[in-house]
Amino acid sequence: MVMAGRRAARAILIDDSGRLLLIKRMKPGQAPYWTPPGGGVEDTDASVKAALYQELAEEPEVEATDAPQVFMFGSPSEAGLAMQHFLRDMSGRPGRIGPKRPEFSDPSRGGYELDQVDPHEDDLAAID
Repeated sequence: MVMAGRRAARAILIDDSGRLLLIKRMKPGQAPYWTPPGGGVEDTDASVKAALYQELAEEPEVEATDAPQVFMFGSPSEAGLAMQHFLRDMSGRPGRIGPKRPEFSDPSRGGYELDQVDPHEDDLAAID
């Protein structure tokens, strides 16, 4: 039997210009990397969608509409199988990063930037 570890919900957000909305993470001592907006799913969340919508309202200040799940990805972790649910929303109109979350203003956690990447050009291949 496989133990369930952390669950997360991530959004595949496409803006009105067809660009993919990502968060560029810059942690001290590490190379920058990009991640889709989203975060952990807690036992108290009503659903994966509810958790994602809450994260989107806080992180890139995007109001999600009806995001269907596109795929699910699992990877081993110390706590068991870490599951990431990827949902698609075509209404991504980003605001700013994290004004409602204290970790975004904690300098010890590094930096966060919104980045809009053209998935049809070399932009996507150029990022980690």
